Amino acid sequence: MESQHANNGNDNSAALIAEHNKINLSTSTAANLIVNNDFSMGLHSWHPNCCHAFIASAESHYPEGTSANSVGNHAVVTNRKECWQGLEQDITDKVSPGFTYLVSASVGVSGPHQGSADVLATLKLEQRDSETSYLFIGKTSVSKDNWENLEGTFSLSAVPDRIVFYLEGPAPGVDLLIRSVVITCSSPSECENKSIGCNIAGDENIILNPKFEDGLNNWSGRGCKIVLHDSMADGKIVPLSGKVFASATERTQSWNGIQQEITGRVQRKLAYDVTAVVRIFGNNVTTATVQATLWVQTPNQRDQYIVIANVQATDKDWAQLHGKFLLNGSPARVVIYMEGPPPGADILVNSLVVKHAEKIPPSPPPVIENPAFGVNIITNSELSDGTNGWFPLGNCTLSIGTGSPHILPPMARDSLGPHEPLSGHYILVTNRTQTWMGPAQMITEKLKLFLTYQVAAWVRIGSGATGPQNVNIALGVDNQWVNGGQVEINDDRWHEIGGSFRIEKQPSKVMVYIQGPASGIDVMVAGLQIFPVDREARFRHLRRQTDKIRKRDVVLKLSGLDCSSMLGTFVKVKQTQNSFPIGSCINRSQIDNEDFVKFFTKYFNWAVFGNELKWYWTESQQGNFNYKDADDMLDLCLNHNIQTRGHCIFWEVQATVQPWIQSLNKNDLMTAVQNRLTGLLARYKGKFRHYDVNNEMLHGSFYQDKLGKDIRAYMFKTAHQLDLSATLFVNDYHVEDGCDPRSSPEKYIEHILNLQEQGAPVGGIGIQGHIDSPVGPIVCSALDNLGILGLPIWFTELDVSSINEYVRGEDLEVMLREAFAHPAVEGIMLWGFWELFMSRDSAHLVNAEGDINEAGKKFLNLKQEWLSHAQGHVDEQGEFAFRGFHGTYTIVIPTLHKKIVKTFVVDKGESPLVVTIDLSS
Repeated sequence: MESQHANNGNDNSAALIAEHNKINLSTSTAANLIVNNDFSMGLHSWHPNCCHAFIASAESHYPEGTSANSVGNHAVVTNRKECWQGLEQDITDKVSPGFTYLVSASVGVSGPHQGSADVLATLKLEQRDSETSYLFIGKTSVSKDNWENLEGTFSLSAVPDRIVFYLEGPAPGVDLLIRSVVITCSSPSECENKSIGCNIAGDENIILNPKFEDGLNNWSGRGCKIVLHDSMADGKIVPLSGKVFASATERTQSWNGIQQEITGRVQRKLAYDVTAVVRIFGNNVTTATVQATLWVQTPNQRDQYIVIANVQATDKDWAQLHGKFLLNGSPARVVIYMEGPPPGADILVNSLVVKHAEKIPPSPPPVIENPAFGVNIITNSELSDGTNGWFPLGNCTLSIGTGSPHILPPMARDSLGPHEPLSGHYILVTNRTQTWMGPAQMITEKLKLFLTYQVAAWVRIGSGATGPQNVNIALGVDNQWVNGGQVEINDDRWHEIGGSFRIEKQPSKVMVYIQGPASGIDVMVAGLQIFPVDREARFRHLRRQTDKIRKRDVVLKLSGLDCSSMLGTFVKVKQTQNSFPIGSCINRSQIDNEDFVKFFTKYFNWAVFGNELKWYWTESQQGNFNYKDADDMLDLCLNHNIQTRGHCIFWEVQATVQPWIQSLNKNDLMTAVQNRLTGLLARYKGKFRHYDVNNEMLHGSFYQDKLGKDIRAYMFKTAHQLDLSATLFVNDYHVEDGCDPRSSPEKYIEHILNLQEQGAPVGGIGIQGHIDSPVGPIVCSALDNLGILGLPIWFTELDVSSINEYVRGEDLEVMLREAFAHPAVEGIMLWGFWELFMSRDSAHLVNAEGDINEAGKKFLNLKQEWLSHAQGHVDEQGEFAFRGFHGTYTIVIPTLHKKIVKTFVVDKGESPLVVTIDLSS
């Protein structure tokens, strides 16, 4: 990748990636079975058993006679009312039968007691079909003046369904202190080999009796009956494979189905492929969605539901359901089940397979010969040969008119540069009797896979329209509609229409056509351009632009030593952090995965919660509040100096509003809105830097319809009163890509101005950024338009999708470079980065088990490129000058007696920044 300055190269990116992968490897094969053994990650993976626990700092709450330096952070287990209460951790998936494990723990006690107290290490062994048993490991006697080592061993002849290690023992009222815990195998290489063979054997199905050859053993009904069949419907339904199948029958709820518990057979942090053969039967239901779901109970008895996959099943044929899942934390119980069809319809299952997912190598980067960037693939686009090359779609009529614009549409001009004037001819479409009728052209042979094409044209409508009309440049790709751009027209002027597309699977037929206005409305089309985009040429421009707005000249003035003695001294400047906000969406379950946490906290400086702050999550049932998930996530961010966005207070789209809210009358709904504002913003006052106040107001109107047009401004004004420190954002999608006339930049500007006229303190513009095949000039045009409002713009939910990781990385590079090079953009939030925990398929940067893919490598390359490094010699004035990105730096200066290391910050500014470095201190 080209680097604008010699000192800003990205040659360290490979080392960063290798370091991350090394961290993953060491994490997954570490000798210590205990996660977070020294409490450096707080109480992550630890759970107090019927008591309370917290982390004490090095300066507080440690036994007398020890220093803070010798203690460090440690766990304090308090409010103990029974001797057996203490701190525990699930180690089920880490223990193999027949091996001896060594246990060592550093423990102490504190509280109202005399003399010494016993601390015990114990294993709790849970078996589904028998009583829980306990295995004593070891104990030590501890006085409150000292730390002691507790040591012991254990070995299991068979592994039960669940193994929990815990520390217990002191009398009620006495606090138990834990500094560290280590559990290792006495034969580590054998244990490791055994564990790997057990955990990731890809050819082993973890489902017992998967084809019902042993009847219904290991299966049960989830709220319904299950029955074994060799056929149904007078022999019309027979197994697809094997001799029998099972049905979930007498279902009274959509979640009723057939299930199997897989506790102890599924391992955390491993990805599993799920394949099921299913169909439906009965109650006059001919087609319905069948869904595979995972119910997970956490050690603290909380329920999680993970949607694995679904398929549209019928009563005519068997269908294959396929999906994938991964567990981040250590579960207490795990059940997989089938659900979905309406009550009364049976779910039929022929087989179920759950195996460790194979790692599939990425597709190679696409090789595109002669891409012909900038060359229009439309035949006779200037209409110099009449309508040759065009045909009417439907029984409309095409003719040629004159008087259209002679200049290229601006977004196309930004991509193509100087261009010959257009002819001024246009296609006039009359006698339209359907909205889809218009001019069309076949372009099948002219398209190349994985190339990104920009679409541009001038369009206009005739008279007779009774309201705004949508005009759409569409592509029929094997009869599937692909959006090439849309615009809303409400006058008789020419309008620019722009968009983009990419085809990633070989089609048999591709047609481009212009459609949209109501029947009877004439359409005019001029200068249609469809051409492949040269992204590298655009990137060169963006690098120059980035240098202007994201860097600053810096003069380091060295003081404290004789300047003459400093002349010629070698100095090395290294940027440790770019201050530009680049964050990510996270969810609650992900923070139980230490590999995820390491990557997230290393490469991102902002966070947004995917669902956990939304009203339907915090109060799914009226008066039943759940802030625990958001609290846990906020604690993680605060502990790692990560800023947070609050997403979202309200969501205007009705389908996202929980049923109890929708059922309220106007007065009760207004009270609920007020309570939501007060409850949320008072609880988190000063903790979220931003709030998306009312999400997607351009695409929904639930609260406005129920409470009147003033409610939106009221939400903003009240939120501002409750938390003056938070910047309040609007937030919407398809603003930047030209494909949705409801949320065009012009509509967004009008929306924001209307809110401001009502007194709403709108402080920022959120562009979600769920985009396909992005084209830089189209994105930049939207940013330019929105920039006139003078408000900070953030990409709040950015993701891109492609089945090819290299192309996905290029798409991400387009968006990141456009945002970083635009002066109005002040932050970028990715809508996730980890496979299986994103809202879109083929959008992840890190594979499920922690391997960075090609798109992720592109992201890290850019992160590295946007760090400045410089080195050279001090001049006769005792100064060293360089130009670098805004952010935090270190300077290293070797002197005769020592190496001096100082830290400084480069803030935004137009004039050169003079930083005085005092070398005497």
